[in-house]
Amino acid sequence: MLKIPCTSKIDHMSAINQPAARCKDGDTVIFQTMDCFDGAVTDKGIFDREGKKEGKYMANPATGPLYIEGAMPGDALSVEILDIQTRGWGVMGTGFGQNAFINYKGESEMRVFNYEDGFVKIGSKQIPTDIMIGVIGVAPAGDPIPTVTPDSHGGNMDCNRIVTGSKILFPVAVEGGLLAMGDLHALMGDGEVFEYGLETAGEVTARVKVVKNAVKKLAIKQPTLYQGGRVMTVASAKTYEDAVRLALEAMYEYLLARGWEKVDAGMLMSMKCDLAICQIVDPQITVRAMMDENLI
Repeated sequence: MLKIPCTSKIDHMSAINQPAARCKDGDTVIFQTMDCFDGAVTDKGIFDREGKKEGKYMANPATGPLYIEGAMPGDALSVEILDIQTRGWGVMGTGFGQNAFINYKGESEMRVFNYEDGFVKIGSKQIPTDIMIGVIGVAPAGDPIPTVTPDSHGGNMDCNRIVTGSKILFPVAVEGGLLAMGDLHALMGDGEVFEYGLETAGEVTARVKVVKNAVKKLAIKQPTLYQGGRVMTVASAKTYEDAVRLALEAMYEYLLARGWEKVDAGMLMSMKCDLAICQIVDPQITVRAMMDENLI
């Protein structure tokens, strides 16, 4: 089985990135990933701040990219997450003075949490882990986009439904797709409200398939996620309003492409479509719109 090491990493998703590996349509590939700090924080919580300032570490590195034979602009790339394995510890920083915590002051620190037994202790509580992928996507057609930024190509969506057993479709914009992923979290709530999830490193086993002409025929225009019996359209924008609009437009067009009449589709969405915030802390906000698959 093809395995891409964590040393093959990028900090921008771009059409000009040279593939770290190539595979055939339908292959299974293992991505070995770094955490979002790129190894700048040790298992003792020691942060190499000087090395970070000197450019020694990438921000939110993603392993890849992977060139998938047969993937062409206008297609979609289906990525089925077969397994995620991580190390037994993760790191979180503080978010005082930023975003939702802009009105609060506090010390900047890095704290290490161990979770070898599948639980993380915070305060007096033991909470089960729920491992997810923070950064995953394909190359955009235009200018390079930093891996820390989410958009229609995917990227740093920080959607906690991207877990083992899920499948996500990305609209392909460049030949080969150029799939990359990283930024694993052992646990993260919707919003990632204090700047970080429980940041970790590990390995993702994924099966990749090309869905021909999916952008036009199936209305796959934003990352489209299938998990837990639900289909989700995931969208990112500078504002909440625009992210919500893009996610709902993608869901509406998804329904229309599957035969729903336009008024029925809109009414169905008002009856059964749920909205959730994936994250609020990245350069763009990410929202998902969710429908039960059996209604579609």
